[in-house]
Amino acid sequence: HVGDPVAVVIADSQGAATDAAEKVRVDWEPLPTVTATENAAKPGGPTIHAAAPGNVAFKWALGDAAATDAAFKNAAVTLKKRIVNQRLVANAMEPRACIARYEDATGELTLWITSQNPHVHRLLMCAFVLGIPEHKVRVIAPDVGGGFGSKIFLYNEEVVCSWASRQLKRPVRWTGREAYLTDAHGRDHVTDAEVALARDGKILGLRVKTTANMGAYLSTFAPAIPTFLYGTLLNGVYSIGAIHVDVTGVFTNTTAVDAYRGAGRPEACYVLERIVDAGARALGMDAAEIRRKNFIPKFANGFQTLVAVTYDSGDYAAAFDKLLQMLDYKKFRTEQEQARKQGRLLGIGFSTYIEACSIAPSKVVGALGAGAGLYESGKVRVHPTGMVTVYTGSHSHGQGHETTFAQLVADELGIPMEHVEIVHGDTGSIPFGMGTYGSRSASVGGTAILMSLRKIKEKGKLIAAHLLEASPKDMEYANGQFQVKGVPGKSVPFGAVSLTAYVPHNYPDGLEPGLEETSFYDPSNFCFPFGAHACVVEVDRDTGSVKIVRYLAVDDVGNVINPMIVDGMVHGGIAQGVGQALCEGAVYDDASGQLVTASMMDYALPKADMLPSYETDRTVTPTPVNPLGVKGAGETGTIAATPAVMNAVVDALAPLGIDHIEAMPLTAERVWKTIGPRKA
Repeated sequence: HVGDPVAVVIADSQGAATDAAEKVRVDWEPLPTVTATENAAKPGGPTIHAAAPGNVAFKWALGDAAATDAAFKNAAVTLKKRIVNQRLVANAMEPRACIARYEDATGELTLWITSQNPHVHRLLMCAFVLGIPEHKVRVIAPDVGGGFGSKIFLYNEEVVCSWASRQLKRPVRWTGREAYLTDAHGRDHVTDAEVALARDGKILGLRVKTTANMGAYLSTFAPAIPTFLYGTLLNGVYSIGAIHVDVTGVFTNTTAVDAYRGAGRPEACYVLERIVDAGARALGMDAAEIRRKNFIPKFANGFQTLVAVTYDSGDYAAAFDKLLQMLDYKKFRTEQEQARKQGRLLGIGFSTYIEACSIAPSKVVGALGAGAGLYESGKVRVHPTGMVTVYTGSHSHGQGHETTFAQLVADELGIPMEHVEIVHGDTGSIPFGMGTYGSRSASVGGTAILMSLRKIKEKGKLIAAHLLEASPKDMEYANGQFQVKGVPGKSVPFGAVSLTAYVPHNYPDGLEPGLEETSFYDPSNFCFPFGAHACVVEVDRDTGSVKIVRYLAVDDVGNVINPMIVDGMVHGGIAQGVGQALCEGAVYDDASGQLVTASMMDYALPKADMLPSYETDRTVTPTPVNPLGVKGAGETGTIAATPAVMNAVVDALAPLGIDHIEAMPLTAERVWKTIGPRKA
């Protein structure tokens, strides 16, 4: 594909390397190209890999086909819609970069890298590429400027820098300048979705057939995105009679497609929320009513879906009711009717979503073909002064772990947050870690830290009991003090116990000195945040421009450690979801294979004036999966926002007889052409 590396130039300076690169001559042999998802597997087209006839990378299916067919036969209403989820580019603030330094005397390689998961980078390079022992490679990913999924994967440049440094016995540096061409893209699905409905609006069956564009190669997690992270979420928050999904992954002459914020979950939510809205319109039913009629009833300890996964806990109607209350829904519909009489195109769209977070259970991902366990580690070191250093395998690149994890430690130990240091992104300091993706940091990484903190407290009780000449069974810990139950005056502060652990002059027999614990947490299940979003838009019938009038969100991410950080994640996620709906899209020229939107000159990102002040709230349904009761918040807004905006625009255009728009983004031109002669 355009953007594939073809040559490497190494020089003493960037200027010299640039000059030398311009002298490289390549004899190009033009090849026929295919870039469009729907054209990849057409007979007679160009074959990208001889090992993949018809450009088919894989075929995958889930659900009960026979039961789904029966549901459609018995339905009062069936309908089918073609739904396109366009290709997106992750636009992190910092481009990818790396520095490799090889020490010939020790045979050790240090790699500074913009990675979301440095241990995974080390594992992949050592085990599958360079073939050198892991203990000889140190990967450091310092404060990385954003990722959104695109920095999970192992790329060519990082391997080349590492190899070159070993060959030259000198440091080698690379900084990316063409991320649009080289870094993994996201989404790019073409789906035929069918729904079977009873006359009263109950969803009897769902049939989904998706073609997923994989790009020119299968990237690190690529096959899992349109399969296990997509098909398993098509049950949504609804009681559905039967479900069947078919997915075909196809190769094209384009940049590889892999995880992008949400990774499969936004694609599933978009298909489901669009087809539910279309079903409501076909039945003449209100969009809110059809959702309420089909919600899974409240549950606290598991709900088995029709597509393999078991939800942890949920109260979907409560979140939706709060949203309708915030919106004053009946009043809005009255105002909408008045606006329509005036010729204004005012619309509302809902999105009631669910997502799978805490991407971790090793048994589950192993059974699905993953090459690694997805647990997380947390090491807590209490210093003699009572200060605490936490070494986490989770990676912070904008999520605020330095605050959230410090707050977790401070709350658990009853010490000031200022006494807590968070260390991440260094394989030389951290036992092992799987990094940050899939909204797993608090639920998996945070739980590993909590486990170590509780071990610290248990050991502290043994030390404190010895100092106070009490039984360990009688010890309790609160507000930074170890004290004897029922005897408030008989206590010893955390700092004194910490010092005693390192200066063990008066110390329990047989107990090791020091106060440091390491834990690995591998949850038994995913966590499933959910929520309800609403978007109110007004469409200009003359220009097709879309203005977001209001945006409301009620999310349930379980217990919340830091509300401000969660709000920030929701706000940023909504902006990305709105961006996909209204302006973003990676476009290729099918004849040449060139990426037309190869820079910010041509790839439109959402701007501040496109977004209103968000109206947000929460319900709290703790998960039983982890002791913190947290579910995950990093991707909720991105998952929910896109269908909410699309549904709102279609609702606004309903008086013109428009009941579906196939593709995004909803640029003014696309909406104007959709309105066409019907604008009068």
